[in-house]
Amino acid sequence: MSVMGIDVGTTGCKAAVFSESGKLISLRYAEYLIDRPKPRCAQLNSEQVWIQIREVIRSAAAESGTLKDLKGISVTSMGENVVPVSRDRRILGPSILNIDQRGEEFLPQLRESMDDRRLHEINGNVWGNQYTLPKLMWIQKHQPELYEKTWKFLHWAAFVTFMLGSEPVVDYSLANRSLLFDISRGQWSRELLEISGIDREKLPDILPSGTQIGAVGTAQAEELGIPAGTPLVSGAHDQCANALGCGAVEQNTAMYGMGTFPTIAPVYADLPDRQVMIRNRLNIEHHAVPGRYVSFIFHMGGSAVRWYRDTLAADRKEAAGREGKSVYQLMYDEMPRQPAPVLVLPRFAPMGPPDYEEEPFGAVAGLSLETTRGGILKGILEANTMALNLLVSKLPEAGIDVDRFLAVGGGSRDDRAVQIAADIFGKPLIRSEVEEAGALGAALLAGIGAGVYQGFEEACRAAAGFGKTFEPEDKRHRQYQEVFSLFCDYRERLNELSGRWNRLQRQLRSPDA
Repeated sequence: MSVMGIDVGTTGCKAAVFSESGKLISLRYAEYLIDRPKPRCAQLNSEQVWIQIREVIRSAAAESGTLKDLKGISVTSMGENVVPVSRDRRILGPSILNIDQRGEEFLPQLRESMDDRRLHEINGNVWGNQYTLPKLMWIQKHQPELYEKTWKFLHWAAFVTFMLGSEPVVDYSLANRSLLFDISRGQWSRELLEISGIDREKLPDILPSGTQIGAVGTAQAEELGIPAGTPLVSGAHDQCANALGCGAVEQNTAMYGMGTFPTIAPVYADLPDRQVMIRNRLNIEHHAVPGRYVSFIFHMGGSAVRWYRDTLAADRKEAAGREGKSVYQLMYDEMPRQPAPVLVLPRFAPMGPPDYEEEPFGAVAGLSLETTRGGILKGILEANTMALNLLVSKLPEAGIDVDRFLAVGGGSRDDRAVQIAADIFGKPLIRSEVEEAGALGAALLAGIGAGVYQGFEEACRAAAGFGKTFEPEDKRHRQYQEVFSLFCDYRERLNELSGRWNRLQRQLRSPDA
């Protein structure tokens, strides 16, 4: 037996077929471009992305050679972005991305109608323009024709299953990213719909992750080379699927996704202290696993490592090609063993909680003529983890305890990067052996909904793969506690300067400068 997981991201999509034991049988990936029609606007061409999604499904299915045994399909996707569709499964417009600034004009009136405390009580989030709701309000006001003719606005995971033949259904975790979901009642919030003016009939029904919601249609099956009638199962927000795929399903465990978006997702069963969560602008979201919740501590600091690779270590990229090695292996070989000789603020790109800084202001302190590029790289890796530790260290105040981290993603493949994180957090990190955690998480949901597994426990037991455990070194952890204290002070002192600097840069870049 086999199951398929589809993972739709902001810049690429993949489809993977797994055996019931979690073994990867086939995998296909395709990239697409973000459209930027105007300054501060970012969207996906929904038609083009759907073409790419169909292609990876078709290719992964053909490569697997197990089509007769395909028992179910489920989809995981990026969180906030939606696609407008008609009742007869036609795409009606682009998908406005969470990084798009359209919709911010409505935040003052939303905040006036409901404060962060009440919103958090209902939805588990605080107001922000990255969510679906402000984008829907923008479409309603500025593109009324599109709003009126749209039958449903579907998050990408719900869109894909709908286009394959299911009913228009979204799971709890993705519904939460809209800001219109009542997290306690598991349904759309009448109160939030009323203050926003969004029509309930424009939204899909809501069901838990892992619920069968339809089957692959005949026309879709013929086009994609998959069996007609294959069960379609409700998926999850990508971070929830990542956590499920790497085995982060129990209390006191957290996923650490070590990629472009370094992300910590602690797992817990009891709702935490709301005041602590609101003060630190931390969300609460249903996990893909019943009876569990997660929160997301994240930023884009991984892009700083990519910046380092493409600028300061461009020669390492060339050497890696010649020597047949990973460029990151060659880069990490240059790092000192001791904590970095520089202190880095990793704001090379927008940051997440607690401040959600949108404007870049990366900084490096402690440079000297003796500073090596390897020292700068280690400072970046340390800073990425310390930026997360700003809130990880506050989780116990909210009643969330983390005893261990499950490390997944490209950055987790190197022992040195994982050990740095263990030493900073002072907690063990266990490397997940699952390289495609998001697609596997979706595939597990497909198997659960289709009856391949009797439940989440059996699915995780069948597919979980844990590797090396990295224990924190006591001496190094004490050293990093001192570095972290300086990091916090450095960050606070630079906040005012960053605002002044970015205002000056806007003036210098203006046409009249």
